[in-house]
Amino acid sequence: MIPAVRAIARAAMAARPVPLAEVQARAELLARFSTTYLVPVDVFAAFAAELTDRRRPGGPFAALCINGRRWFRYQSVYYDTPDLRSFHDHRRNNLLRFKIRERLYADTGERQFEVKLKGEHGRTVKHRRPLMPGDPALGPAPRDFLAAVLDRSYGIEAPTELGRSIETDYQRATFVADGQRVTCDAALVCRDLETGRTVRADGGLVVVETKTSGRLTEADRLLTGYGVQAADFTKYCGGLSALRPHLYANHWRGPVRTAFPAATAA
Repeated sequence: MIPAVRAIARAAMAARPVPLAEVQARAELLARFSTTYLVPVDVFAAFAAELTDRRRPGGPFAALCINGRRWFRYQSVYYDTPDLRSFHDHRRNNLLRFKIRERLYADTGERQFEVKLKGEHGRTVKHRRPLMPGDPALGPAPRDFLAAVLDRSYGIEAPTELGRSIETDYQRATFVADGQRVTCDAALVCRDLETGRTVRADGGLVVVETKTSGRLTEADRLLTGYGVQAADFTKYCGGLSALRPHLYANHWRGPVRTAFPAATAA
């Protein structure tokens, strides 16, 4: 087993299990502030042990559990324009930026069409609608949904030319406390759907994302205490940068090299 997968699995099995309904009730956070960290597995093990410690003031973080499973496989396909408008809007830190993706929860077969927006003060707002089996991700209903979200939120028209950009695949464990969620991703693989090229993230790293309606969480403070700094890294922009090195932006260079050392060395 990849070290990072083993680390998230051990952490999830050590925590109290909670069903999806409780996670959604305590911290669904479709509108949230998010911070990403690239965490070595030894640091992650200590960090997770503190989060899930039953002696933690306010109670320990619990782990999402569905049908007896506590870590899950996620697959996403990201959509972009031929000139990569979404990617470049994020690279330039444009005010009105968005990502479009289809997400498959591989263990349950559930599919969602999602639009992620960057809102005021850097807040992430996610809009989603379910996709039924066989529904095309860019069929009329999802396109109407996309158009409505962008018009209502930004007052702009949706791009008409959209195609599949990259696919991501990884394992995730999710930990939750009231108003806080921490997602822990391992074994990230990104595939360029134009060229077929694949890059794999460092198997000794866990991609940790803290999510809250406020700014700074206990998880952020713990990671800072371990000497781990926030990383300007997203799976779409980081993965595409590793797959197509000519797209690099200087402020992403360090995190991309950390996440995909073999790909960037090549």
